[in-house]
Amino acid sequence: MRQCENGWFFSRFFFAHLCYHFHMNNFTILDLLDIDLKEKNHLELSCTAGRSGLSRQITSAMISRPGLPLSGFFTDFNCRSIQLFGKGEQAYLRLLDESGKLDNVEKILSSGIPCCVFTDGQTPSNNITELAERYATAILTTKLNSSDFSRRLYNILEEVFARTETIHGVLIEVFGIGVLITGDAGVGKSETALELISRGHRLISDDTVKLMNISDSYLVGSGPNAALAHHMEIRGLGIINVANMYGIGAIREKKQVQLSVHLEKWDDKKNYDHLGDSLQAEYLGIKIPRVEIPVKPGRNVPILIETAARNERLKKQGFYSAKEFDQNVMSWLESEATREMYYNTLSQEDGDK
Repeated sequence: MRQCENGWFFSRFFFAHLCYHFHMNNFTILDLLDIDLKEKNHLELSCTAGRSGLSRQITSAMISRPGLPLSGFFTDFNCRSIQLFGKGEQAYLRLLDESGKLDNVEKILSSGIPCCVFTDGQTPSNNITELAERYATAILTTKLNSSDFSRRLYNILEEVFARTETIHGVLIEVFGIGVLITGDAGVGKSETALELISRGHRLISDDTVKLMNISDSYLVGSGPNAALAHHMEIRGLGIINVANMYGIGAIREKKQVQLSVHLEKWDDKKNYDHLGDSLQAEYLGIKIPRVEIPVKPGRNVPILIETAARNERLKKQGFYSAKEFDQNVMSWLESEATREMYYNTLSQEDGDK
C-alpha cells in the first residue's frame, strides 16, 4: 500500500471506489439469498424453482400479497414488487390448481415480477413449478410466517433502497449515542476516536462513513466496506486493526447517527456557542444536533465528546441543561426584581409616614 504525497493512503480512494461500485450495481434475487444477516434478521430463504431467474433485479422496496390478482383483478398490480404467498394465498392456489384454473397464476409469473416467496415452510405444486421454470421466475421458500418474514424483508429492502451519502469523517458509538466526528484533514479526528476507543467506546467506521436515510426518519451510518471499516490510519503509526487490538467489543457494524461533532482549529475571533442548543447539521434531508469543538493544545477533546454524548442522552430523556439554566436565571432575576420592588415599596411607605 503506497502513500500519496499528502500523506493519505490509497485505501481511502479504494473505499470510495467500493462504495461507488456497490451503488452502481443493482440488487438481485441472488444478492438477497447471499446477503449476510444476523439471527434476528435471517430470512431462511431457499430457491425451489426458477433458478434461471435469480439474476433478476429487485427494483422496489415494496412487498405485495397477490390475493386480488389470483382472482383476476390486475388493476394497479405492482409487477416490480416481490410477491408474498402466505397461508391464505397458498390455500387459494391449491383450489386453482385442483380445478386447473392457473391462467391468473401464469399471468403473475409471466409479468416480470422479481420473485415469489412461499412462507410457513410450504412449497408450490408441480404445475406452478413448471410455470415458474417456463418464465424464469424464481420461487423462494421460507420457514418463517408471513408477518415475521415481511418485517425482516422490509428492514433489509429499506436499507438497500435508502438514499445514501458518503462523507469524510469518523463514526463512533459513545455511551450508546452514534457520534459523527467531522473536521478538516489533520485536525485529529482519528486520534480522538482512538482515545475514545481506549476509554471503552466502539468504532463503526474511520475516515469514510456511509450515511443512509431510513424512511426519511433517521440516519444510519456504517463503513462503505465491512471488511475494511474497522481499520484506522494513525499518522506516524500507519494502519491498525481495532478489533484485533482492542477486542471485538470495540467495534460494531452500523449505528444510528444522533450527534454531529465538528472539530476545528481554535479561532480567537470566532464566537463559539455557549449554550450548545442551537446548532444543527443536515445530511440527506435529516437534521441532527451539531456541536462545534475548537481544538488547541491542552484541550481534552475526547472527554468533551463524552460530555456532549451524555448531554444528548439527557435531552432524549427530556432534560435540557441549557433550558433549565435559562429558566433558573429567569426565576432568579424575577425573584430579585420582586424583592427589589417589595423593598422599594416599603421604603416609600416609611418615607410617607
